[in-house]
Amino acid sequence: MRVVERMLAWGLATLVTVAMPARAEWVRVSGTAMTTAIEMEFWSEDPAVASKAGDAVLAMFDRIDHQMSRYRDDSELSRVNREAASGPVEVSDSLFTVLQQALRISELSNGAFDISFGSVGYLYDFRARQQPSDEELAEGLAKVNYKSVVLDPSANTVRFLDEGIRLDLGGIAKGYAVDRGIDILKSFGIRQARLSAGGDLRLLGDKRGKPWIVGIRDPRSESRNAMVLPLTNVAVSTSGDYERFFFDANHERVHHILSPATGKPAKGVQSVTILGDDSITTDGLSTAVFVLGAAKGLEMINELEGIDAIIIDEQRQVHYSDGLMAPEGS
Repeated sequence: MRVVERMLAWGLATLVTVAMPARAEWVRVSGTAMTTAIEMEFWSEDPAVASKAGDAVLAMFDRIDHQMSRYRDDSELSRVNREAASGPVEVSDSLFTVLQQALRISELSNGAFDISFGSVGYLYDFRARQQPSDEELAEGLAKVNYKSVVLDPSANTVRFLDEGIRLDLGGIAKGYAVDRGIDILKSFGIRQARLSAGGDLRLLGDKRGKPWIVGIRDPRSESRNAMVLPLTNVAVSTSGDYERFFFDANHERVHHILSPATGKPAKGVQSVTILGDDSITTDGLSTAVFVLGAAKGLEMINELEGIDAIIIDEQRQVHYSDGLMAPEGS
């Protein structure tokens, strides 16, 4: 196998290395987009097809970042945040789909997942180790309400019923991008693939007769897995309190998964992994379950067909949904 290294830049998305097979082989592509690492592994019969497929997936991630990042002033989402309180704002099919799915998960979880949490989320700066005062938090919380986000499918528009709402799609947009990436790989004739973006993973088929081996990280160790799972043809999303965090003056962990009810980091759970058919659903549900906690989270998951969960709580206990069997001896 010969390896060709190329550097291609599309804004935030950068193709790092493509392994080009001289014959049918596994191909690995890695890059960065949406502020996270993108990694692909897929079986290809044709080196030219492999190159085009990898390029197309990373370019798609960059397009979605341009549409859905709240950190870009020129993104569609930023325009919605600026204008939707004044009237309906027409958006792309992609953004509309993500907003629809986000509101569906908000309803399922009774607001534990709420994309309007951006109204308090922007008050946190994890790099600078800053969090809002009680007064700032109270002001922001008054604007957190997914029911104030109104979609019109006939016109592809979104509007806000209240001033000051800020949407943040950080808990669902990467899952949508992973699903679209798998669609792109399929369009190139690829039938076995693994595509991940941060904590969101989608497996297409198996690993040529064997299952893919997926590790669930120990939330308190960067180098150790809490467990490994043999999986095929499934979406897997993990939300953890170790992804973005700092310790405050009281040595308490301040992490990025905020409760829409309090505006503060959700308590009681260290890690949530959701398994399902598509990444946009597992991405949103992993956040929702983290906020709900183990008992209420499992209650919700056990009512959903085709969805399973593995939860590691703050006592390091592991909880499984009804569709999963705990390992022997656990």
